Amino acid sequence: MISSGEEKAWQTLKGLDPAEVCKNAAVLYDEKHGNYIVKSFCTDFHVSPEKKIIKITDATGEAVIKRHGYFFIHSCLWYLVHAKHIPFAGRLLKPVNIKGGEIFFRGSHVLPLDNLAKRFGDDKEGFIKRGKELCAEALAYGDASCKLFPMPRIPVTIILWLADDEFEPRTDLLLDSTCEIQLPLDIIWSIAMLSVLVMM
Repeated sequence: MISSGEEKAWQTLKGLDPAEVCKNAAVLYDEKHGNYIVKSFCTDFHVSPEKKIIKITDATGEAVIKRHGYFFIHSCLWYLVHAKHIPFAGRLLKPVNIKGGEIFFRGSHVLPLDNLAKRFGDDKEGFIKRGKELCAEALAYGDASCKLFPMPRIPVTIILWLADDEFEPRTDLLLDSTCEIQLPLDIIWSIAMLSVLVMM
């Protein structure tokens, strides 16, 4: 069953000019089938506003939809609606430092970064391997780090700090500061949540 928020997103997307959506969201459009082609975690997702379906092209995409469909579909549709054609700033922010984030990223909206840290707290190679499986770009932060692209204009950086004699393992999630301009706070949260979940 399609939620009211998802239904609104489909209807809004259907009314937009595909050329503008493609430019703003850095996606492609298949005119023959009326599908937007969104690259996410190595996979091309085919989004059909007319049929209100998202088709998957490989096993990675199938796993994302099967396990985390709510977050992906919600994020993808509203990303296509809201995305803007602007360059990355290169300035990284924790979600709580985004405008309104200190209040929003609390309680039920806390990201499961502790679970991710426990998963890879003594497995740097496993963390790097999982990032590579999702076409992440390796970075030099922490003990290991990677930049994921859940949506083309919303890079998500995840940093792993391994456990040692003094400290528990930790993971941090950072977003390019342009996310504040690109998307509403709830969609930023949904994309951040999706990014953490697919890494586990």
